[in-house]
Amino acid sequence: MASVAFIGLGVMGYPMAGHLAKTGGHDVTVYNRTSSRSADWVTEYGGKSAATPKEAASGANYVFACVGNDDDLRSVTLGGDGAFHSMKSGAIFVDNTTASAEIARELGQAADKAGFGFLDAPVSGGQAGAENGALTVMVGGVQQTYDRAKPIIDAYARMVGLMGDVGAGQLTKMMNQICIAGLVQGLSESIHFGKKSGLDIEKVIEVISKGAAGSWQMENRYKTMNDSHYEHGFAVDWMRKDLSICLAEARKNGSSLPVTAAVDQYYAEVQAMGGNRWDTSSLLARLEKND
Repeated sequence: MASVAFIGLGVMGYPMAGHLAKTGGHDVTVYNRTSSRSADWVTEYGGKSAATPKEAASGANYVFACVGNDDDLRSVTLGGDGAFHSMKSGAIFVDNTTASAEIARELGQAADKAGFGFLDAPVSGGQAGAENGALTVMVGGVQQTYDRAKPIIDAYARMVGLMGDVGAGQLTKMMNQICIAGLVQGLSESIHFGKKSGLDIEKVIEVISKGAAGSWQMENRYKTMNDSHYEHGFAVDWMRKDLSICLAEARKNGSSLPVTAAVDQYYAEVQAMGGNRWDTSSLLARLEKND
């Protein structure tokens, strides 16, 4: 059993922290900007809540964070009440936020200077993956730090891999989101085409999902897409945040992402339709808006 702190109890962080307490059996202290959320978590899982990230991290062997973006992450780590001000020498900070590689490197350098470890470890698998303890975790950092933290991370993960130095986890997550953007647009166009052709979408997907066209998106989203149901899953607002990170990094490294850029603009159209909180599969709604 380890002393663990978890910062950020959103739709992902709440169940992830729960798995650290329940599956991992660790002593967990949580912090959330909305304190009632922390109180609910403690009622459900035990452990303790803290008034600030600094208080939560004090004395912990492992400190996890899953917050919104670079600015949020900088606030809960380097801000006046940030966790980095109280972390002890030899502890490890594991950042599960999807953020930029730049902030990962900034925090990695700050952690190294302060004498504790840092891993950027964004996750994939959505809310369902977090709730089921079946996330994929893409990690950047030092091998020795990764080896120490992996048994703790395993509590909420199905797959964990070290991708390279600090920042490599975030770069891998960018690749993940680039793949998803193209897949969801392709699936949306396919279902739209099938409906216009008068085909039975259920029968078609049953066949093509077992061949080269198959994907997680097809298996898990085609039914709700076919029913025009999008009030679930990974929100369009979040996907646009992630794609903006991908496109910004592409401008830095000189890579060309024409499909990603196009899909990002398609999501902007979905937002204009009022679909900010719809699942990313709502790209189909954009194609059907004039039907």
